[in-house]
Amino acid sequence: MQTRKDATQVVANLQRQQVQSRLIACDYLEKNIDLMDTLIAGYENTDLALHYGAMLRECIRHQTVARYVLESEHMKKFFDYIQLPNFDIASDAVATFKELLTRHKSTVAEFLSKNYDWFFAEYNSKLLESTNYITRRQAVKLLGDILLDRSNSAVMTRYVSSRDNLRILMNLLRESSKSIQIEAFHVFKLFAANQNKPPDIVSILVTNRSKLLRLFADFKTEKEDEQFEADKALVVKEIAALEPK
Repeated sequence: MQTRKDATQVVANLQRQQVQSRLIACDYLEKNIDLMDTLIAGYENTDLALHYGAMLRECIRHQTVARYVLESEHMKKFFDYIQLPNFDIASDAVATFKELLTRHKSTVAEFLSKNYDWFFAEYNSKLLESTNYITRRQAVKLLGDILLDRSNSAVMTRYVSSRDNLRILMNLLRESSKSIQIEAFHVFKLFAANQNKPPDIVSILVTNRSKLLRLFADFKTEKEDEQFEADKALVVKEIAALEPK
C-alpha cells in the first residue's frame, strides 16, 4: 500500500518538474500517450483504482494529454465508472470526469461541440436520470458548472433549446432533496433567461407556469443568498410574462 502511495506521489511531483523551462513529464507523456489507456482502465481494478485515478488527474493537467482522453473512446466509460458500486472509486471517477470537463476551457468547448449528441444523451440518461441520488446531485452540479462557463456558451444555447432537457430539469426541480433542487435551478434559469426560446420550450413553460410559480414562491436556500434571490426573481418575471408562440 505504501509503495503505491509513493509511486503516486512520484508521478504527481514529476508533472511539475521543469528542465530549461519545459515540463519533462508532458514531453514524456506525449510520446507515451498509451499510458493513459492503462491508467483509465485502472478504474476496473478495485485495488489500484484510487492510485491510478490520482495519477490520471495529475497527467491531465497537461492540455495535450487531456485532449487525448477527451477524444478517446474512454470518455464513454466514465459514465459507467461514475456508477460503480464502490463509493470511493465512483467518487474518484467523478473527480476525474469533472477535471476533464472543466480544466482546459478551449479543449472542453471543442469536445462538447463535436460530441454534443452522444455526450448529452449519455449524460441525461445515465447521470441526471440515475436512480442513485448522489449521482444525480453530482451530475446536475457539474452540468451547471459546464453550461455557466462562458467558453461553453454555444453548447449552453443548444442545451437550453431542447424540450427533453427542459423536462429533465423540471423533474429535478421537483426532487425532495433541497441540494438537487438548488443545483437544478441554476441550470433551469438558463432556459428561462434565453431570449430566443423555441416555441416548444415556451409551450412547456406556459403549460406549467402556475406549478412553477407556486414552487418558486417557497423556494429558498438554507442561508440567505442575495444572488439566488435576484436570479429567482428574474426567472419568475420571465415565466410570468411568457405568451404562447
